[in-house]
Amino acid sequence: MTNRIALGLALIIIAVFALDAFAFGGGLPVFLGRKLYALLDWLAFWR
Repeated sequence: MTNRIALGLALIIIAVFALDAFAFGGGLPVFLGRKLYALLDWLAFWR
């Protein structure tokens, strides 16, 4: 991955979180955190 691609991906991710914060009330980080916790719980089961 080049620096240009990494910068582009970082800008897209920041833009998505900013759009969520300004337009939809900022619930995306909480939603992603809950899904990540569920994924980790599922992975721990298979360990």
